[in-house]
Amino acid sequence: MWAAMWCDMQMSSATDRVTSALAAAGVTGEVRILESSARTAALAAAQLGVDVGAIANSLIFRADGQPLLIMTSGAHRVDTARVAAALGISSVGRADAEFVRRHTGQAIGGVAPVGHPAPIRTVVDRSLARYPQIWAAAGHPNTVFPTTYGELVKMTSGTELDVASDT
Repeated sequence: MWAAMWCDMQMSSATDRVTSALAAAGVTGEVRILESSARTAALAAAQLGVDVGAIANSLIFRADGQPLLIMTSGAHRVDTARVAAALGISSVGRADAEFVRRHTGQAIGGVAPVGHPAPIRTVVDRSLARYPQIWAAAGHPNTVFPTTYGELVKMTSGTELDVASDT
């Protein structure tokens, strides 16, 4: 029972921060609570009935020791060498769970593009522009919200970039 209450408290506080950030950014899509965890793009897409490419994965990387948020399509993987070269960064590598939580206040699998304790440098995958509506996590693995590519770029002040080697 304690674990369920802790999970509900975590969802509430992280999702509340995301909801406030979305409202401040003028995003009109409402946060949706899913029936089960959507820790992966495939799980989210299945529950929402959308193409996996329309899921905007929020991935935190270590970029020369600093957090880098890459919002990428669920349809492919980030080419870290390509991103590093495009941004003039010497190294980009996956971050561990502690690093992610410290910089976002959110757990892996539920990281939102906004609602972090401090702004995070962000890259937005251009392939997400193919979809009229995309879905992103809302601070917890069971919460998502709809948005558009333009809104995503604007709310994150993100750099638009092709992040996969096959795009």
